[in-house]
Amino acid sequence: MSETDSSSLPTSTTPPRRGTDAPSERTRVRRHPERAAYDRESVNAIVDAALVCHLAFVQDGVPHCIPTACWREGSHLYIHCARASRLVEVLTGGTACVAISHMDGLVLARSALRHSMNYRSVVIYGTFEEVADPAAKAASLAAFLDHAVPGRASQVRPPDDKELAGTALLRISLDEAAAKVRSGPPKDLPQDLERPAWAGVVPLRVVAGEPRPEAECAGLAVPPLPERYR
Repeated sequence: MSETDSSSLPTSTTPPRRGTDAPSERTRVRRHPERAAYDRESVNAIVDAALVCHLAFVQDGVPHCIPTACWREGSHLYIHCARASRLVEVLTGGTACVAISHMDGLVLARSALRHSMNYRSVVIYGTFEEVADPAAKAASLAAFLDHAVPGRASQVRPPDDKELAGTALLRISLDEAAAKVRSGPPKDLPQDLERPAWAGVVPLRVVAGEPRPEAECAGLAVPPLPERYR
């Protein structure tokens, strides 16, 4: 669903919000630039709310897009994969595009093509680099566990040397990233306002269900879940 552009309709002259980071030609938002944000704070907030990103790259002339778990530390987005995975070579050997999105609501309008969605998204361009130091890898993977469930890393067995050696840790800088956000009600045309069709926003959010313990975990406390799941 999208909101239709028309040369007969007024267009927004609001400039993109910018922090210290200006957009590159690849990250500059051209459609609805008023929804763009290039400052690190806006980008970080959307990245930190994500558990999954999508990696887009070209290998041997064929485009690929793969979902994978992700987390942020400082000015980098991190992912991990098997050391023997093709991702290590292809992501560290060329340019990749990473996308993160959160759906916040269905925007129902009085006209079919004025329907939209409220969302928060980030697109990142760059080349991944591998983190090879075992201590740095172990610390970062612990940060990943704590990103998913706070305090989890201290409750479980950390990876041993063999497991660390078989795991590749990759990161990409957030220096070339752009956020794009839509919020608010539908934007109906004046001639449609009298149409007797319900219009408004249906909120969407991800929530956690009731934890389901394994049989061997009887009597053990359920780990606290992040506030974002409540």
